[in-house]
Amino acid sequence: MDRRKFVKTAAVGGSVAALAACEPGGNTANSSSGSSAAKSRSLKMVTTWPKNLPGLGMAAERIAQHIGEATDGRIDIKVFAAGELVGALDSFDAVSTGAADMYHGAEYYWQGKSPAFNFFTAVPFGLTANEHMAWIYYGGGQDLWDELSAKFKIKALMAGNTGVQMGGWFRNEINSIDDLKGLRIRMPGLGGEVLRRIGAASVTLPGGEIFTSLQSGNIDATEWVGPWNDLAMGFYQVTKYYYWPGFHEPGSALALGLNLDLWNDFTPSEQRIFQDACAAENSRSLAEFNRYNTESLQTLIDDHDVQLRKLDSKILAEIGRVSLEVLQETGEADEFSRRVYESFLDARDKGSAWSEIAEEGFWAARRLPIDN
Repeated sequence: MDRRKFVKTAAVGGSVAALAACEPGGNTANSSSGSSAAKSRSLKMVTTWPKNLPGLGMAAERIAQHIGEATDGRIDIKVFAAGELVGALDSFDAVSTGAADMYHGAEYYWQGKSPAFNFFTAVPFGLTANEHMAWIYYGGGQDLWDELSAKFKIKALMAGNTGVQMGGWFRNEINSIDDLKGLRIRMPGLGGEVLRRIGAASVTLPGGEIFTSLQSGNIDATEWVGPWNDLAMGFYQVTKYYYWPGFHEPGSALALGLNLDLWNDFTPSEQRIFQDACAAENSRSLAEFNRYNTESLQTLIDDHDVQLRKLDSKILAEIGRVSLEVLQETGEADEFSRRVYESFLDARDKGSAWSEIAEEGFWAARRLPIDN
């Protein structure tokens, strides 16, 4: 059977009893004639990304398209970029209160609600994309995430991953830990807290505000994602020093957060379509970033004279030391954060042990001077 036909059939089959007429967030709902017809829905997705941004912005669009096609248009999702309906950092509250139906964003933006949210995007010296997926899908991460999000009337699903991010853009070279002190750096999440303790001033800004803040001098440096998105944002026009590796986000997971009342109003087959659409985007976006980061990095170097620099091992060692302190304190902030932290550490220990044998072992072998 054709896969698309199968998914579409599953979406409208099974339990098709009439659902409640009132939609959360002011959704429109039109019941088709006949008791076997499922409800049509027009839903609003807000995002934390600038409009038409490659990768991050288009991931949200693809999820909406996937769900629309899988339901023959019965579930129609309109995507709003940051600032079109609500501000980027207001997306969580909009979905929690029902003003919007779902958001696409990064969970560490909501750390003010609970420090535990950080672990569901990325933390310094944390999990790679593969390790993060293993934790969420098979290591108990989703259950903990469900418990946390439900406190705010949200159901969250992993819905994309950027892979390892870059260390950021700087006006001047960073040759020692002292060169970071006093700088105003855009870095959200726990990575920003690490830099603050080192002596920098960390700032959380949505993507759409970074370039103008860098250009005006309101910030001295910034991280965003990686070469593909950074090229699109034009940071090379303001600063030329581009540092790696990105200690703060080794595998940044994106999320689709749905209003919990809306989620519970879906049929089981509709919930499955959302889950499958998000899982598909998780794989697609990671592949997309890995493909286009390579080309974009070369463009930045060849066409825009960007100076690629590696952070010195002494700098990374000091950042790592402070990162361990920040992670432990975050994990001890409250009882629930402790449970998330312990589960996360278990996933990192197990993932690291396997990655060293499997991935690191293979990379070392591939670098050997092998003659034909």
